[in-house]
Amino acid sequence: MLKQDENLSFVIEPELTPRSEQRIDLYFSIPNEMGINPQTLTEESYFNNHFKSHLAYNANNIHLPLVRSRFVSKNKGEQQDYRQNLNLFCYQVRLALDADIKDALKIDEAEDFYKRANEVYEQSEGLLKKLRRYTPDDEKLLPFFTNADNYLSWHVEQSFLKLLDEGPRSSDYAKERNDLLQFCKNENAYRADKNYNSETTMQDANRITNKMRLLQRLIEHGVILQRQTRFLNSYLKRLVKGTVTAVIMAFVMVVILNARSTFTEVTATLILILGVIYGLREIFKEDITRMIWRAIVQGRPKWRFSFKNSITKDKIASQLIWLEYTRFKKIPKEVKSIFSKRRQQNKQAAQWLHFASETRVSAKEFLPGYDTLQQTLQFSLAPFARYLKRGEGKLYHLDSNKISKQAVERRYQLNMVLVLTEEDRTLYQRYKITLNRSKIVNIELIYSKK
Repeated sequence: MLKQDENLSFVIEPELTPRSEQRIDLYFSIPNEMGINPQTLTEESYFNNHFKSHLAYNANNIHLPLVRSRFVSKNKGEQQDYRQNLNLFCYQVRLALDADIKDALKIDEAEDFYKRANEVYEQSEGLLKKLRRYTPDDEKLLPFFTNADNYLSWHVEQSFLKLLDEGPRSSDYAKERNDLLQFCKNENAYRADKNYNSETTMQDANRITNKMRLLQRLIEHGVILQRQTRFLNSYLKRLVKGTVTAVIMAFVMVVILNARSTFTEVTATLILILGVIYGLREIFKEDITRMIWRAIVQGRPKWRFSFKNSITKDKIASQLIWLEYTRFKKIPKEVKSIFSKRRQQNKQAAQWLHFASETRVSAKEFLPGYDTLQQTLQFSLAPFARYLKRGEGKLYHLDSNKISKQAVERRYQLNMVLVLTEEDRTLYQRYKITLNRSKIVNIELIYSKK
């Protein structure tokens, strides 16, 4: 359910069917020693800078879109249909390749690594051949194919170069390594033969990278749903701020009038009293507003996402987002029970952060060739690592009166409970996330219950 994405981030990727509803709750137990609290990391700051959510069309049969694109290419007036199916194919190939490359890099043994790398190579080569086998004859469709073919070829080459650079090396597998390198050379030569990119672009790393990012966004058109974000409580927040200001101002005016009735003349004492009153107003206004606001929005959703088809502009789904610091006593009983299963030494004073998303799919059916929606929720733990201690500790050993020392990396642990609620089931999972200042070291599933 939960898996590591980048160095300091993880993703949750559930699937959604037409007319379905789904709720995801995450309860973070953040040790106080990490320095995370409402003052150092506000909910709004985390949401705006460290959280991402998107929906994309998904097909269980990865070859179906390609077959359909071949069929559509023979019919005029179906340009958008061809583009959507082609984009879906390329999008899913990219996701599958990225996942395979990431899994292969986890293999330490050279024999198993090159065996897995060769499997990914054969699959990638086969998918590229299938794509190019059905090059459209229609000039209106050719630009879509060219962009997709150019990007996919470049991405495949970059993925395998990364695989060979970061994977284990062994002289025993020089042939396998050379075969993979030759595959990369062939793709590079293919793009040059097709004149997909100019010499100037190829010689500048920034230009070629920026171009491929543009092509990536183009192939995502019609596949990743367009998202609109709305802050739900903006008017309510203004009302609270205005009301608090009015009440405090009325109180201040009463105090001022009483002070002026006491002092018949303007004196230094009167001026001092008025200055203190205005100063106290500015101090307490923000604090009171913050207290009242947090009490009002407690338990209320803060943001709403609307997802639309980027081509037809039809509304496909909507999503409500909750994000708030809470107390342990306000956590549901079942979740409390799961947290209580921790070992005694792991029970530390902690801040509790609750995230929730509630997604409703309004579409009765998806476009032909699309089975489900793939939801991606990405969470960055970079702000959690911001206040962690730098450097390494030392572990000393005594061996026959000889003292040796070993560097020990400082690591921290987050405990998190995930609750997935659908129409016919509720899934509970507890994870232990181990991290240091630079990356997530490990994500371990501790408990699971359906």
